[in-house]
Amino acid sequence: HITTSRSQTSGSVALGVKRGFCVAAAVEDGKVKVGDVRKGRVRSFQEIPHTGRSGWVNLLRFWREDRFRQLHKHMERTFSALGPIYRENVGTLSSVNILLPADVAELFQSEGLHPRRMTLQPWATHREIRQHSKGVFLKNGEEWRSDRLQLNKEVMMSGAVQRFLPLLDEVARDFCRMLQVRVEKEGRSLTMDPSPDLFRFALEASCHVIYGERIGLFSSSPSLESQKFIWAVERMLTTTPPLLYLPPRLLLCLSAPLWTQHATAWDHIFSHAEARIQRGYQRLASSQGGGFVAGAAGGQYPGVLGQLMEKGQLSLDLIKANITELMAGGVDTTAVPLQFALFELGRNPEVQEKVRQQVRTSWAQAGGDPQKALQGAPLLKGTIKEVLRLYPVGITVQRYPVKDIVLQNYHIPAGTMVQACLYPMGRSSEVFEDPLRFDPTRWSSGREEGRRAEGSGFRSLAFGFGARQCVGRRIAENEMQLFLMHMLLSFHLSISSSEDLKTTVTLILQPETPPRITFSRLSGAPI
Repeated sequence: HITTSRSQTSGSVALGVKRGFCVAAAVEDGKVKVGDVRKGRVRSFQEIPHTGRSGWVNLLRFWREDRFRQLHKHMERTFSALGPIYRENVGTLSSVNILLPADVAELFQSEGLHPRRMTLQPWATHREIRQHSKGVFLKNGEEWRSDRLQLNKEVMMSGAVQRFLPLLDEVARDFCRMLQVRVEKEGRSLTMDPSPDLFRFALEASCHVIYGERIGLFSSSPSLESQKFIWAVERMLTTTPPLLYLPPRLLLCLSAPLWTQHATAWDHIFSHAEARIQRGYQRLASSQGGGFVAGAAGGQYPGVLGQLMEKGQLSLDLIKANITELMAGGVDTTAVPLQFALFELGRNPEVQEKVRQQVRTSWAQAGGDPQKALQGAPLLKGTIKEVLRLYPVGITVQRYPVKDIVLQNYHIPAGTMVQACLYPMGRSSEVFEDPLRFDPTRWSSGREEGRRAEGSGFRSLAFGFGARQCVGRRIAENEMQLFLMHMLLSFHLSISSSEDLKTTVTLILQPETPPRITFSRLSGAPI
């Protein structure tokens, strides 16, 4: 028996769960050993609460009620109605959805050596019909693991972070200088929608790290080429969700406008990346006399692209595929969380000031070393984690367990797609105390230590988990932290209305209307 209740705080979901459900059954040799447990027998997969058995009826309902754009709210409502686990069929996709950290822990313990997440079939179909190689995002099995291990050396390992951190810091400083000039022209403060500038910042930062070159997006007239790339990424993200639930080959045969828009957006993304990669290849070849020798770039960091080319462990086609995926996934996924971060800091001035004081102290002690400055200001990382708790970029993390498991006393067969639903989890009073309060200190090491026994290591999953976590995680985390560090050193942030932001889902969660932020120059701000 499961009881549910709606929290008195608007937007927060409380689940009255009978705790015995996490005590389930033994799993031996990859099969559930069904037997009596404290709360009765392990129940069958078919007994899991569900939203309707027909995927096509559900798909029609999703289209009619515009649930694709409000999928995060649909999940929140469904958990409130059905409890902490439910099944859903939509078109060609079927999933089991969960939100409690103990269940997520059980799922990830069963992901195997080659973890799988849901394949974005529209993306895969585009690669196949255009005869492009696939990057690690779209691969599985040993082929995925081999490529991923090579990429990790250049984007995830601590040595790689030390190499690209100064590049991110340079872009963040330049952005703040540009904004300071604009604020000074207005007097001492400027109120605006910062989202276009945040997209330019994210693209400039990504290009600097990935290609090892600046592209000049902070100039008074940024290139139309770069703006078209940003538009293409947005169109690609917007057209992905509806295509997930229909056979892409059918849409291709029918020349469906939605598929045509999607494929055209990807074509533009690939052509932009191809031009940058060719320039990078020629630059590196000329600087090294026509050949690539590891470490031959004269001590200057050549970007992720240059590092991969120098090492020569991946073919040029695979380098192109993975660089393109990194670029396509590295703009909106940092620019949009930064919108939410500026908004939350603006409507929580006491939190803003607490983070700023820590940043100032750390900055003064770091002597200009960005890595030391971040290490001395853990509230910056806490701020990013708190933003992504309330506004996760991707609203689910998926896995296919390699063996039968039991979740909430239900039998889950191996190979079932199970989704950890991050938006409802982040706002659940079963998982977080006072879940709607913006509080970066909730992630401090002392408070987290006190929750370890509750399996709460799986409460922060915005970048995924384990071997299949986001490959650009270290770039994104440091990019956002450095941006906020320099913003807080330079400006006081405020907003005119503290009302909650309405949000919508394309492939990522974003504001329906970008918030307007007031930037006020702080006295003594660095230039």
